[in-house]
Amino acid sequence: MRLIRLGAATSEVGVDVRAALASWGPGDPVVGGIALAGAQPPDCPRPIDAIIVLPRGIIVVVGIDLPDPAVRLDAPLTAQWKTDGWPLVRRDGAVNPGIEALEAAGAISVHLERSRVEPLPLGTVVAVGPYVSQVQQPTSDLLRGVRVLHPEPMTLLTAARELAVHPRPCTVAQARGLLAALEPDNATVAALDLEAEGFTDTVKPDLGAESTTVLPRVASQPSRAGTAGRSTPAGKRGGSQVRWLPVAAAVLVAMLLLTGIVYAMASSSGDQASGGGTQTTRAQSSTVDINGVSFTPKGSVADTDCAAHAYGDVQVWLERNRCGELVRMRFESTSDDKTAAILVAVLRFPENALAGDLQQVADKPGSGAIVDASAEGRPWPGKRKPFFESAAYTSGREGNSLKLVQAVWIGAPSTPDDETLGKLAEAALDLSAP
Repeated sequence: MRLIRLGAATSEVGVDVRAALASWGPGDPVVGGIALAGAQPPDCPRPIDAIIVLPRGIIVVVGIDLPDPAVRLDAPLTAQWKTDGWPLVRRDGAVNPGIEALEAAGAISVHLERSRVEPLPLGTVVAVGPYVSQVQQPTSDLLRGVRVLHPEPMTLLTAARELAVHPRPCTVAQARGLLAALEPDNATVAALDLEAEGFTDTVKPDLGAESTTVLPRVASQPSRAGTAGRSTPAGKRGGSQVRWLPVAAAVLVAMLLLTGIVYAMASSSGDQASGGGTQTTRAQSSTVDINGVSFTPKGSVADTDCAAHAYGDVQVWLERNRCGELVRMRFESTSDDKTAAILVAVLRFPENALAGDLQQVADKPGSGAIVDASAEGRPWPGKRKPFFESAAYTSGREGNSLKLVQAVWIGAPSTPDDETLGKLAEAALDLSAP
């Protein structure tokens, strides 16, 4: 691996990225390739911590600085990140920094396509720091060619070997074209010894170029025992088969369509009956009045995995105890010429004692809460973006159920001790859950 430093590190963890790449050493005994550190290709919105051109693929490494070290990082590409069970909140307001890395990688991919260079698989590595012990990613994100990791030499090397999987190694000429597109008019990059870094000098033939043997075509003559010497009128058997083939095909297609419809109906009814998945209820158009306060429903969602939609100590408690169902309801209410977003979470338990135990945990300041569905890819209606990190909070019991209410202003600062938000949260305790 030959490391070329073209600019300063764009993130603090970018220093660790460079150290990991330098540890692989020159030449191709480890992985080979050329790493451009601090490069900013044309049309790319920002400098990149590293662009690694390997013989069998290209990897874009984008560094992301977390507020603090973490033991566990949950890093889905389509939802809010969590560090040790807490929603990630950075100073710049980003809750999913992976989007920044995907945008940078997408810009580089588009630029290479416009440059009409030899295409190679392009993977993305989101390097996170200052330190993360364990990263959890959905399988679908891994299949997209994205790895989120702390850039230690071995973890970065493993990602490089998983993402650079082109069946044929890139030639020296193709590599020079790629490097020229990524870093044009750079004499140092243009003069690199690419063959020493694992790029081949010739193109190896693929399967399509291999010689093949042409087998003679032999017409089959079907026969039946006891029919020797008998003749069949020409065209009669063949004509019958030709006429029946379209009919049989039409019948088969009709049966497949009918089977698919029946299966879809059965699956739909089975999902609703089992309650194992997520069910979304449409918001009602009419408002609900509670003690002189009007609440406008904005939809609700029900889940059976309660812990998956919580964070902090509340999530830890739910992972260790039984919870039958979680219903998250959204409401809006207007007060003092401002609009408030109210999240009402109803947790249902098989025993009264469990609801009381969780209430004691949730009522402690800084113990966590239930996340709004907007952090999981379900935007708040009306393109609004309420943030519940500084919400006014209250809780209430109803038999085996526990209600946790959070209220914040939409488009205005909120504080947990806001008197008006507190009154809205208290009134929301009387809202009925489906």
